[in-house]
Amino acid sequence: MKMYILIKDTVPLGHAINCAAHAGAMAILEWREYNEDGFSDWIAKSFKKVTCKVTEAEFEAVKACDLDCVIVTESALNNEQVAIAIKPLINDDDYPQIFKYLKLYKE
Repeated sequence: MKMYILIKDTVPLGHAINCAAHAGAMAILEWREYNEDGFSDWIAKSFKKVTCKVTEAEFEAVKACDLDCVIVTESALNNEQVAIAIKPLINDDDYPQIFKYLKLYKE
């Protein structure tokens, strides 16, 4: 199990670091009470995260997948949606096809 954190490629690096941290913290706060879907097991046993840099089109495509997620907005960037954290799925094969093509975040 792993949590995907996606950051738009238009976000400056300093903001991107904060957005990734905000996404992770928001996700924990949002889902910490749930274990029927294995989230507590993910916290206790895995805690793996994959951070990807995505285009606007990829960001919107992932949002359209209707997965359980939290979306980060950044007040310093006109309250734009800048990041998204996807709730870990029990089976990695259950992620939509687009996840296979997302690029890892690298400076």
